[in-house]
Amino acid sequence: MQEQEGKYIFGVVKVGDKGQIVIPKEARKVYDIKPGDALLMLGDQKGIALIKTEVFQSVIDQAMEGLTK
Repeated sequence: MQEQEGKYIFGVVKVGDKGQIVIPKEARKVYDIKPGDALLMLGDQKGIALIKTEVFQSVIDQAMEGLTK
């Protein structure tokens, strides 16, 4: 794993026959991803990103809180 200012490179993963990927152990450790966790997949023309749903929900809750004030 390479790290620079909070940015990581965990290596290359391959897509299996069923469209599955394995999240590298170090990435699971850094982001505290455990079996059964739900991840939201986001993307654009340049690529994809995964975020734990509870992290995403927390951001949405904060944004909504700001709207109601």
